[in-house]
Amino acid sequence: MRKTSAEAGGPTRQRLIDVAIELFKRHSVAGTSLQMISDELGLTKSAIYHHFRTRDELLSAIMEPLIAEVTALVEAAESFRGARARADAMLCGYAALAAANRELLPLLTGDPGVVALLRTRTEWRAVVSRQMALFAGVEPGLGGQVKAALVMSGIASAAGVDYGGVDEATLRDELTAAGRRTLGLRTPPRGV
Repeated sequence: MRKTSAEAGGPTRQRLIDVAIELFKRHSVAGTSLQMISDELGLTKSAIYHHFRTRDELLSAIMEPLIAEVTALVEAAESFRGARARADAMLCGYAALAAANRELLPLLTGDPGVVALLRTRTEWRAVVSRQMALFAGVEPGLGGQVKAALVMSGIASAAGVDYGGVDEATLRDELTAAGRRTLGLRTPPRGV
């Protein structure tokens, strides 16, 4: 997934992104400076500035592929008829995304630096709101909103736990099952 943005900027850009992610995991987004990234890579800050002028620019490059995937999931889920079918489609897609990005998604969903960036990016905020509405549509009112928030944050957090070598498909299935229980959705019959 991140390869697409890396190919556009070459191997140094990808190394910057990879090191930034590692430092974000250790120190949070707000706790990681471009200087720390340049020190870790042994590059000058001007070499970093060639690719990213600010930490938010770097964070945007990391988040854009994920936001694009969530946008596609939301659009696909919105095409289903009925609130439960839409919520289940969103849930299945989001659980798969979380399992496939089990190290990155938890990092990007709970960090104050990411929340601050989301506030500045209207189109990203709108996608997250549409995702929330798909989950909350199962149960109108505050109860549905709370369950939607639990599913969104719970899946993101649970994906990052070290389960001792559990494969992606198994994790996806468990995240989906937990989300269905939270939202009160039934598991569709096999083959559907």
